[in-house]
Amino acid sequence: MKYRNLFTPVKIGSLTIKNRFALAPMGPLGLADAEGGFNQRGIDYYTERAKGGTGLIITGVTFSDCKVETQSMPNCPNSTYNPVHFIRTSKEMTERIHAYGSKVFLMMSGGFGRVTIPTNLGEFPPVAPSAIPHRWLDKICRPLTVDEIHSIVKSFGDGAYNAKRGGFDGVEIHAVHEGYLMDQFAISMFNQRTDEYGGSLENRLRFAKEVVEEIKARCGKDFPVVLRFSVKSMIKDWREGALPGEEFEEKGRDIEEGLEAAKLLVSYGYDALDTDVGTYDAWWWNHPPMYQEKGLYRPYCKMVKEVVDVPVLCAGRMDNPEMASAAIENGECDIIGLGRPLLADPDYVNKLRAKRYDEIRPCISCQEGCMGRVQEYSMINCAVNPQAARERVTAYEPILKPKKVMIVGGGVAGCEAARVLALRGHQPVLFEKGSRLGGNLIPGGAPEFKEDDIALADWYQVQMDKLMVPVHLNTEVTKEDVLKGGYDTVIIATGSTPKVFSLGDDEHVYTAAQVLIGEKDCGGTTVVIGGGLVGCETALWLAQHGKKVTIVEALDQILAVNGPLCHANKDMLERLVPYHGVAIETGAKVLSYQDGKLIFSRDGEEKTIACDSVILAVGYKENNSLYHELEFDIPEIYLLGDARTVSNIMYGIWDAFEVANHI
Repeated sequence: MKYRNLFTPVKIGSLTIKNRFALAPMGPLGLADAEGGFNQRGIDYYTERAKGGTGLIITGVTFSDCKVETQSMPNCPNSTYNPVHFIRTSKEMTERIHAYGSKVFLMMSGGFGRVTIPTNLGEFPPVAPSAIPHRWLDKICRPLTVDEIHSIVKSFGDGAYNAKRGGFDGVEIHAVHEGYLMDQFAISMFNQRTDEYGGSLENRLRFAKEVVEEIKARCGKDFPVVLRFSVKSMIKDWREGALPGEEFEEKGRDIEEGLEAAKLLVSYGYDALDTDVGTYDAWWWNHPPMYQEKGLYRPYCKMVKEVVDVPVLCAGRMDNPEMASAAIENGECDIIGLGRPLLADPDYVNKLRAKRYDEIRPCISCQEGCMGRVQEYSMINCAVNPQAARERVTAYEPILKPKKVMIVGGGVAGCEAARVLALRGHQPVLFEKGSRLGGNLIPGGAPEFKEDDIALADWYQVQMDKLMVPVHLNTEVTKEDVLKGGYDTVIIATGSTPKVFSLGDDEHVYTAAQVLIGEKDCGGTTVVIGGGLVGCETALWLAQHGKKVTIVEALDQILAVNGPLCHANKDMLERLVPYHGVAIETGAKVLSYQDGKLIFSRDGEEKTIACDSVILAVGYKENNSLYHELEFDIPEIYLLGDARTVSNIMYGIWDAFEVANHI
C-alpha cells in the first residue's frame, strides 16, 4: 500500500489510535443544544467522520468554565451547568464513534480572554492576565484574580471527569495556542503580572501546569491529556502579524522560548502536543488560507518533536497524502490533523486506504463555509460539501420515478446538480459550451495558490465519469435544442460574464479571466481596475511572477465589498498585495487608457500611470438569457449558480445541491 505508514497504530499515553489521522478541532458552533450538551447535528457530524475512517476525533472547543467568562458558548461539560445532560448526550455520541473503532477527545477551553468574539462578550468586560488591549475592541481587559484562576483550574477537573463519564477517551486542552487565555498567561507580551502567575516562563506556564495536574488527579494518570500548542507567535506588534518570509522582531513567543515551553509542558504531564504557530494578532497562521503553503507547520512540529518524547500532531493544510506520509517518515510529526479536509470529505481516510485518491473531494481553503460562517453566523459548514454539519437534514432524498434532466452549464452549479441527481437515481445530461468542466474555477485556479480550485474541477469530472453522466463539451445550447430534447426537467446554470467597458485603446484592455488563462499577455507593467477579490488575487499572482502591477479602486480601500467572508483570508490578502510590491490607488475614477497611459482622477485631480495593458476586474453579470427564453415553455425549469445571482463557489454549490436533492 502506497501510504501504509499513515495506517499504522500510534499511542497517546496508554491509548492506542488505529491510524495516524485525527479530526483537527474546529469551532463547534451549531453542534450544541441550549442545555450545554451535543445536539443531533453534532452527534451526526462527529460520527460521520469516524465512519469515514478517522482514527481520532477531536471535538471543537467546549468551555470548562462558565462563570468567570460569561459567554454563550457551546457544550459545557463542567458541574456548574448541566452535567447530567452533557454526559447523556456525550454518551450517545461516543458510543456511535467507538462502533467504528475510532477514539474521541473533548477539547476543553479555559477561556478566550482578550480574543473573545465581540458578539459573545455582551456587556461583560473582557478578561486577561493583565490590563492589556482587547484584540478586536477598543477596550482594556480586566486582569483575572488568583481566585478566578483557581476556579477555572477546578472547572477543568470537573469537566474532564464528566467527559470521561460521557465516554470520551481523553481531552485536548485549549490552549497554550493562538493567543487564547492560557496562552496570554504564557506570553510575556500579554502577561505583566508580578504574582506567582507572572514573570518567569515557569510562572507564566503555571496555569497550564495546574490544569493538567488537576485533570490527572480527577481522572487518573492513564486518561490522556493533549495540549494545543503554538511554538511561535508571529507577532510584530499589537494586532499586527507577520507574513510568510517577512523579517521581523518577534514580540510574542519566539522559537527558543517555545521549545523550552514544550519541554516544560511535557514534564508537567501532557501526553501529546498538537502543534502549530501564530496568534489572533497573526491569525492567518492558525487558520491558513490558500495564500499559505501546504503543510506550513511541518518544520515547527519537527523542532518540537526533537525536544519532547510524546506524540506531536500536525495540521495546517496537510491534505496531500504524499506530504502527510513524508511527514511521518521524516519524523516531523506522529499524527496528521485534518480539519477542513474532513469537512470537505468525511470519507477522506477510507478513500485513501482504498486507493480511491481521485475521489477525495478537495478543500479549497476558502474558509467561506467554515471559519467565515463561524465568525459571522455562529455555525460551522463547508463551501464544497453542503452536507457538512447538516448530515441528517441534507440526506439524499429517495425518488419514486427517475427523471431525464437537462443541465446547461458545466460550472460548479451545473456539476453539483448533475452529481446529486445521478446519485439519487435521476438521469442528468450535462452540456457545456467550453472545452472542460469547471466554469470560473478554471481562471480562478490559475494562480499557484489557488491550485485546489483546479482540483475541485477535476473532482467533478471524476464524479461525472464515475456516475456515468453524459457530458457534452464544446456544445452551445439553444432554445430549440432544449425544446426538442424531451426532458422532464431543465436546469439552466450558464454562469456569468465579466463586466467590460471601453477605455479608448481597447486592444490592450483585457478581462482578468483572459489574463489568468493565458489568452492575453498583460506585458511587463499593468494596471488592474478593481480592488475586489478577483482584482487583488490577479494582481498578487502577476506580482509574484515579476510583473509591475498597480490596483486602481474606486472605493476608499481594497476588498471593501464582496471580499472573503473569513477575516483571516481578507486580512492576509490585504497585506500580501502591498508586501509583494503592488501599488494601490484608492478613491480613484478611471477616465481612459490611451497611448500606453491610464488616466484617472482623484479629488478632482487627474493622474496617469504608464502601463502595457489594463485588466478589468470590476465584477460579473448574470448570463441568464437562455432561461428567460424558456421560462414559460418548460413546466419544470430552474435557474442556478451565477446565472441566477452572481455569488461565490459556496452558494453555487449549495443552491445546486438544494434544488437537485428535491427534484
